Amino acid sequence: MSVVVEQEGPVLTVTFNRPDKHNAMTFEMYESLAEACERADSDDGIRAMVLRGAGRQAFVSGTDITQFQQFETGADGLAYEQRIAEVLTRLEDVTVPTIAVIRGYCVGAGIAIAAVCDLRVAATSARFGVPIARTLGNCLSMNTYSLLVHHLGPSRAMDMLLRAKLLTGGDAKAAGFVHELCGDDDLARTATAVVGTVLRNSPLSMWAAKQAIARLRRAALPDGDDIVSRVFGSDDFHAAVAAFDTKRQVNWKGR
Repeated sequence: MSVVVEQEGPVLTVTFNRPDKHNAMTFEMYESLAEACERADSDDGIRAMVLRGAGRQAFVSGTDITQFQQFETGADGLAYEQRIAEVLTRLEDVTVPTIAVIRGYCVGAGIAIAAVCDLRVAATSARFGVPIARTLGNCLSMNTYSLLVHHLGPSRAMDMLLRAKLLTGGDAKAAGFVHELCGDDDLARTATAVVGTVLRNSPLSMWAAKQAIARLRRAALPDGDDIVSRVFGSDDFHAAVAAFDTKRQVNWKGR
């Protein structure tokens, strides 16, 4: 199974399970994540939800590029980004605390998934970013841009996006994005300690904080459909998708 959902006591753990593909997300995996959110909210015995990636190389390395091969127009990109935004919002609205446990690559869709979790625990091997300016030439939804600016600030987010930079675990900790940073061998122990803390706290107080902060972020979220449609419908994006598997350099045209 590409997404494994397991419950141990009051903790529901979601594992992205494609280690051979650096846990790149398929459309089916997004649906499985949404279903896990429903499970977390439907069981009163669940008090925390943990998200992790299988293997040691990645949390989530983005959306699997093969999912884009059938895209023909900007409308395809718009439908994709709208569905991803729906899944991210569903995860953001899970009633119990959500904790992302991160080692290796946390990029593209990975950083977006981590950003809507309430707490982030990372190993020093973690790398965060959205390097699409040098890979696919696509763009993000307005919701995802909002998440990056919300957590990193406009200047750091702009630098990361324009220069396709990957932040180290230390960079992310300094920015406040990562709450606990530890060595790779200490990741499980540190995550367990964080989960233990939230299990001891008031569920309603934590739910109220989650909802208030999410609503504050989303209150001024503008429409960005025109941006997504233009970029996903571009010649540059289609050329980059076609070139990705062969590692050919894309000659960006800006159209």
